[in-house]
Amino acid sequence: MRKNLQDRERTTVQLGLVGLGKMGGNMRERIRRAGHEVVGYDRNPDVTDADSLADLVGRLAAPRVVWVMVPAGDITRQTIKELGDLLDEGDLVIDGGNSRYTDDAVNAEALAAKGIGYVDAGVSGGVWGLDNGYGLMVGGDAEHVGRAMPIFDALRPEGPREEGFAHAGKVGAGHFAKMVHNGIEYGLMQAYAEGFELLEASKLVEDVPATIKAWQRGTVVRSWLLDLLVRALDSDPELDDLRGHVEDSGEGRWTVEEAINHAVPAPVISAALFARFASRQDDSPAMRAVAALRNQFGGHAVQKAGPSSGSGSTQG
Repeated sequence: MRKNLQDRERTTVQLGLVGLGKMGGNMRERIRRAGHEVVGYDRNPDVTDADSLADLVGRLAAPRVVWVMVPAGDITRQTIKELGDLLDEGDLVIDGGNSRYTDDAVNAEALAAKGIGYVDAGVSGGVWGLDNGYGLMVGGDAEHVGRAMPIFDALRPEGPREEGFAHAGKVGAGHFAKMVHNGIEYGLMQAYAEGFELLEASKLVEDVPATIKAWQRGTVVRSWLLDLLVRALDSDPELDDLRGHVEDSGEGRWTVEEAINHAVPAPVISAALFARFASRQDDSPAMRAVAALRNQFGGHAVQKAGPSSGSGSTQG
């Protein structure tokens, strides 16, 4: 049995890949480097292999496997719906975007009515995945996951499979796992960022980039995220070229919502998410209210809007 599984994994397979942006384009190249055939479709005529979704499906031999790698939400839902009308019984759809896990059961049910399989795949690796590989968390029936294993093996990092791939559970488990992964990422990034700011504020530490770089080996806080922070500081030691405005792509919010739904304390991830909200406010209404209250009860100094600043008692 094990030998048959290994033989299947070494077999060259064909994949349709929808979405050839920053991640999708690199994924196509990595899968091709592993010796598999990839037919890609993208609205950008400069990168696409097929003229349309219908053309992509027509270029694939049945039974087909099509991986969807487009922005989460309506675009993904519409793409999967259209594929459901184009594919045949026995085909398989993989959603590798950052879809909310609640969409997966709906997609799987709609496709199953037509005899089409469905797997959800959480993919981590960003623009570095082409060379480093991608961490994969997938959900779905074992039969469908096994069928796509040659593709998963091509995408994951070198080394033991279990250190870069997990069949997390049934449909929805892959995207749920990726959601939590990204929530953790929020907290880690916020901790590094706050440490950076505290070092910058100190008059004792004279070389902040060198201090952070010294954490890269031997310390308990070393990580790839730390390496990326060091890389950023190498090119801009005080990060003066950047605005402190940080968007969120949804997974952090969903993680906090699920923590509430399951009564799981998640103060670090929640605080990291709210810090991102605060970063988008040039002048925080909440902080204006705090300043006003401090001025009212203690006469603390406030700064007026505009070039002048207010004054008041500094007692209390």
